[in-house]
Amino acid sequence: MKFPGHLVSACAALALIGVLTGCASIGAPLPPSLELPKPPTDLRAVRKGDKVYLFWTVPAQTMDRQSVRHQGPTRICRSLEVAMSECGQPVGENPSYAGVVPQPDRTGRTSKAQASYTDTIPPELEQQNPTRMVTYAVEALNGSGRGAGLSNQVQVPLAPTLPPPGNFRTQVISDGVVLTWECGQTRASSSTIHYKYRIYRRSADRGTDAKLADVDCPGPGYEDHTIEWQKSYEYRITVVTSATQDRGILPCPTTQSNDGVVAIPDCIHVAEIEGDDSPVQKVFTNDIYPPGVPTGLQAVFSGTGQPPFVDLLWAPDTDADLAGYSVYRREEGGTPERVTRELVKTPAFRDTNVAAGRTYLYSVSAVDLRGNESGRSEETGELVPQNP
Repeated sequence: MKFPGHLVSACAALALIGVLTGCASIGAPLPPSLELPKPPTDLRAVRKGDKVYLFWTVPAQTMDRQSVRHQGPTRICRSLEVAMSECGQPVGENPSYAGVVPQPDRTGRTSKAQASYTDTIPPELEQQNPTRMVTYAVEALNGSGRGAGLSNQVQVPLAPTLPPPGNFRTQVISDGVVLTWECGQTRASSSTIHYKYRIYRRSADRGTDAKLADVDCPGPGYEDHTIEWQKSYEYRITVVTSATQDRGILPCPTTQSNDGVVAIPDCIHVAEIEGDDSPVQKVFTNDIYPPGVPTGLQAVFSGTGQPPFVDLLWAPDTDADLAGYSVYRREEGGTPERVTRELVKTPAFRDTNVAAGRTYLYSVSAVDLRGNESGRSEETGELVPQNP
């Protein structure tokens, strides 16, 4: 079958367009991915004693936005320079996280894998640079040992810390817990470095540490009056170094105003570094301590035109855990006996079980919520007349 000439020409043109279009979709071949992990951007650092604890998120993507398939180790970088341009000689290395699989949380969302490293600051580095900062960064590598650069950089002070105090002790007393320790400082405070003692307390029901106080030395000792009875507590103490630190920006001039006040420039700041903790002291606040003995007891007879009675009044007890009072009575030559079945809630009592012509001697005790009873107050007496 033959086609007209103009149809053959049209078909040939369409075929040529198709060939050209297909050729246009084939571009230059893309270079292979280097699989360089993205540098971490959330590096954090916490110093405790001579240890620096570093935390960061393990990179999950490469620089070309692909999933990391060949995760290598992570270099730990430390420098006295304010800003590092390269890692240089790393002070440590974290192993590969290729086998780390992030786990979903309770909401079903997958959290990112976290990494950490603990660096020990050399003593000579602290002693030679007590007013300087040290800079940390990490460098994530691929399986071939190549990286895309340093993470964000963080700084910690290099001021020397002190060991925890010796002979740290706790003792429960009637209104709290007394803490004592020995001032064992081996370095004296100076114009740039000052030491103080920081006290922490943890309760078993809360499970979190609470800072109670910062105490100077000499004069060690602290009384914790914020406890609750019948509870378990843990106490620890650490020496805190307060240091005026040079951020490494030179020169670092100070300015003085007309009134003589010296301003601290931006390149100087005051840092606090906690030393190592003392051994934990555990206490149980068992309340075996009675309230204070009531005072000011008075007895007044009244009964004109009515059945006789004796009114008692005394000063109120101020103990926070007071439950009430017990009233005791005796006659001359007799033994005090309790005349109240239930605790009296207010500092007053009316005794209606009295007889004419007798003298009664009264005393009062205070009782707390755990049943601890104080001693009895001084006695006061009152005569019930024969014919009121």
